[in-house]
Amino acid sequence: MIRRTFMALAASTALAMPAFAAEKDIVDTAVDAGNFSTLVAAVEAAGLVETLKGEGPFTVFAPTDEAFAALPEGTVEDLLKPENKDKLTSILTYHVVPGKVMSGDLSDGMTAATVEGTDVTIKTEGGVMVNEATVSTADIEASNGVIHVIDSVLMPSM
Repeated sequence: MIRRTFMALAASTALAMPAFAAEKDIVDTAVDAGNFSTLVAAVEAAGLVETLKGEGPFTVFAPTDEAFAALPEGTVEDLLKPENKDKLTSILTYHVVPGKVMSGDLSDGMTAATVEGTDVTIKTEGGVMVNEATVSTADIEASNGVIHVIDSVLMPSM
């Protein structure tokens, strides 16, 4: 009986999670996740918080804190300086695709135009990748779009 109650509770909790997450916008969902503090700080420094809290929908390929930590030493600190706001904005908007693109919508070799203005390439063979970044968690729904967690920072050609 206890096992059956636990299983029912676990199942109902699992089913409730996506609905709860979808009540929050992309920024609040990222903040609550706890592993995107560098991304959130960068979004704030670039002045993109209100945009990503907007109606959308947006698809965000979100690098984790570990992805930012893997950049060459001093890169993040340099990008967060006010004089580098344009470069930071370009990098961040390269991680955003207009519309809500779920993992089921992806196909191998497809390209997607980013808000930054250039395309990213999606690979689905042997795991989903965006350019050279691996998607570690897909389809985190937010009220104004979806987040796909990636393991490295995407860099547009500048």
